[in-house]
Amino acid sequence: MRILYAVQATGNGHIARAIELMPFLQKMGKVDVFLSGSNSHLPAALPVVFKSKGLSLFYGNKGGLNYPKMLQSFSPFKIMKEASALPVEKYDLVINDFECITSLACKIKRVNSIGLGHQASFKSRYTPRPEKKDLLGEFILNNYATASDYIGLHFENYDSFIHAPVIKEQVLKANPQNNGHITVYLSHYSDEVLQRYFSKLTSVQFQVFSKKIKQPVEEANIKWMPISNEGFTKSMIDSVGVITGAGFETPAEAMYLQKKLLCLPIKGQYEQLCNAAALQKLGVKILNAISEDFSEMIESWLNQEQQNSFVLQNNTAGLIEKIMEKVDSPFFRPSNLYNELLQEDSTASNVKGLSLPQLSLKY
Repeated sequence: MRILYAVQATGNGHIARAIELMPFLQKMGKVDVFLSGSNSHLPAALPVVFKSKGLSLFYGNKGGLNYPKMLQSFSPFKIMKEASALPVEKYDLVINDFECITSLACKIKRVNSIGLGHQASFKSRYTPRPEKKDLLGEFILNNYATASDYIGLHFENYDSFIHAPVIKEQVLKANPQNNGHITVYLSHYSDEVLQRYFSKLTSVQFQVFSKKIKQPVEEANIKWMPISNEGFTKSMIDSVGVITGAGFETPAEAMYLQKKLLCLPIKGQYEQLCNAAALQKLGVKILNAISEDFSEMIESWLNQEQQNSFVLQNNTAGLIEKIMEKVDSPFFRPSNLYNELLQEDSTASNVKGLSLPQLSLKY
């Protein structure tokens, strides 16, 4: 079986999940990865065959999105060109982790695909949302990367197609300790902003993971760390608690490890506001932004009771079985319409021969 796995690289969580799933997928057949996005800070130890800047989210320094930079990188013509060139029709299975170019390519070429990941869970109306829904946010979640069928991942099984998060093997096998430090990953805030507040809590040790740091640096009660999947996970396993955004993978792993969790959702990112609503129901402390009393809020959080722990209800191998159940279902039959059109159209053979590296995507 030939598998194309499209991974959105606008966040570290997508890549971390792909790394964990890869050994299981490779048992099913040959896997090619399409990596789309330009602002993940994790090295992608994946069989990347196709790569594109795609559509990326960029963050400012004070907790929000950098819209001017996002608009500057947006090129509809380039996206259409890359989607037309992406050879999705050559694969037996296309798995899409919230990647828009692959989604568009499958539409153009009438190829079935499986939407796999956290964003897929928002296809259900039962998945938690904030009190005030964002119509644009809902539209993006439902239309940015559509697929033929979905396997959603979330903190709880809110619907029949929603399953537990993919927890890294390093976390599953961990023997959690409490070495007294707080593990921090807040990529939407600058190091300067974080240092201002963390330095006030002289009795608390912080291990802060920063995209600007290449080697560990210690400054008083703050240890600045380079972003690393293994390094961050080890820090979290040995921590008293975790301060991070309202993403998905890190909060899930922190709760699985029974670590105290404090989340600050990214301003303007609707998915994180939805996650914050779900996390709040589980007893997680949510702060909308860093304010002048941030240091005091951290002290208060450390003295609060532990939030609910996360119980893993199925494993990664079970998730792969769910994928195969979808593929083997009568509904999910590979569509040969595009290939039939190519054979009938004498001019189409030239189109079929184009590879992504010949166009705008990079190998």
